[in-house]
Amino acid sequence: MVVAKKIATKVADEVWIAAALLQRERPERADFSVEEIVARAHALGFKRPGVYVHAVQHCVANRPPNPGRYRMLLETAPGRRRLYRPGDPSDQGRAGSKTIPKAEEMPPRWRDLLGWYAQWKRTARAEPDPLLALVGTGREVWADEHADAYIERLRSDGE
Repeated sequence: MVVAKKIATKVADEVWIAAALLQRERPERADFSVEEIVARAHALGFKRPGVYVHAVQHCVANRPPNPGRYRMLLETAPGRRRLYRPGDPSDQGRAGSKTIPKAEEMPPRWRDLLGWYAQWKRTARAEPDPLLALVGTGREVWADEHADAYIERLRSDGE
């Protein structure tokens, strides 16, 4: 008789699985509350006490490591998370750390999430930076004259 070997899933991987399932099931949503991620993890049977702190801190790329260094989630707003994508901002102390679970460390029933994630991270668009979106705006103001001449004209108009 062949007995399946039980896989000891890491808490960080449990949080990633819960967040990935939410992201896959609700593609129209940009992010999820920490409570939604924890509730999803608990519904999957991941009920260890560390689930909450991993969703709040240990797995969050753009928070200082304390002590967890994973980059599995991104804090999009206070109390809000989504899956981390390459190119997302992250704290320097988390550089080079784990971003997704290893397939052999995941329960087989959720390994397909790794393939889904590979596709999702390529097709999901990052939110445009509102400051970078301003680059080049206002050029028309001095399009017909040199910037120095424009400033001089403004100064003389005000006198």
